[in-house]
Formats: sequence, C-alpha cells, structure tokens
Amino acid sequence: MMAAIPDPKQTIVDTALRLAEERSWEAVRLYEVAAATGMTLDAIRAYFREKEDLTDAYFDRADAAMLRDAASPEFLKLPTRARLHRVIMTWLDALAPHRQVTRQMILAKCEPGHLHIQIPAVMRISRTVQWMREAAYQNATYLHRALEETALTSIYLMTFIYWMRDDSPDSIRTRRFLDALLGMADTLVTWVPWLANPLPAVSVSSAVAAAQVIENQASK
Repeated sequence: MMAAIPDPKQTIVDTALRLAEERSWEAVRLYEVAAATGMTLDAIRAYFREKEDLTDAYFDRADAAMLRDAASPEFLKLPTRARLHRVIMTWLDALAPHRQVTRQMILAKCEPGHLHIQIPAVMRISRTVQWMREAAYQNATYLHRALEETALTSIYLMTFIYWMRDDSPDSIRTRRFLDALLGMADTLVTWVPWLANPLPAVSVSSAVAAAQVIENQASK
C-alpha cells in the first residue's frame, strides 16, 4: 500500500522541479514524476491534467509569496513606487531557486505552433498582473485602470525577461533595472499630468482596525 503523502500537489511540483534541475524542463516526463513520488499517473492526473499545469502551479507559488509579503504592516507604509517594486521583486525572488528551469518553462511556451499553451499563458500573465495591482493597492478605474494595467504588464514582462538572464548576487541588476523602469513611468506621469491617479493614503492603523472588525463579525 502506498504511503500517504502530506501534500501531494506540492510534492509533485517539487519533484518535477528537481528532475528538471538534473536535466531540463523539456526532458521531464510525468511518468518519471510518478515513479519518483511513488504515485501512479492516475493519481497525478487528479491534481494536474497535463505537464503544463505544473508550470501554472509553480507560478502560483510566486503569486502566493507576493500576496503574503504584501499583507505585512510595513508594506502599507511604502509609497506607490516602492510597493510596485517590492511586489514584482518578491514574485521573482520566489522563483529564484529555479531560475534556469523558469527560463526553460518560458521558452517552451514560446515555441511556434503551441497556441494551446500560449493563449492560457497570456491569461496567466493577466491574472498575475491583477494580483500585483491588488497587492500594491492600485485603485484606478476606467481609462486610468486600463493604462495602469498596460504599463504594469509591460514593466513586469520586461523585468521578468531581464531577470531570467541575471546572475548578479540577489538579482541586484534586476532590482536596479526595475527601479529605472518605474522611474521612467513616474517621469511620464509628470509629463502627462492627466495620467496621474494618486492613491489615497493607507495607514497601518486603519488596516488593522478593518481586520479587527471583520474578525469580530466572523466570531459572532
């Protein structure tokens, strides 16, 4: 009888990443993952419909790390630009232990003729950008929101591409590159005042008070 695995989904992802580090993401096969975890292919299918779903689960980890960090009280004290810098770098830092494999995953998505992979990838980007906006407390609406999303998506993708080739300690070159991009965005807002949409101040005390109200209501 197969021993119970505490968290099968994460074990499958971790095993696939380990195998990819040994060879490459392209070389990983689900039957190898099954053998390495002691699971059957049918058991793996209960969590992942195909190998590509493992990539989404891996990026979900980065989303989660970013949102956990944004929930910290000190994060709310940061100005808008610093929040955006932090959410993007926290997302990338979560992937840093497997940077080479991450690059291989992205290259696999870009292969010609893989529209069934590329269309969901576009949706994946959009979903992550939306979580970044939420984490950074971006509250623009209508046209401002569309412009904000376009700008953030461009900054996020350019930084992601740069990061994949960055071998500097603690990704310091990527951090500087991102800071420069955010600086350019700030400059553009200065040149075109109608693009500006300042965020209202978010205090730690108000956030804590709101959390306490919610907690009290839930306990009733």
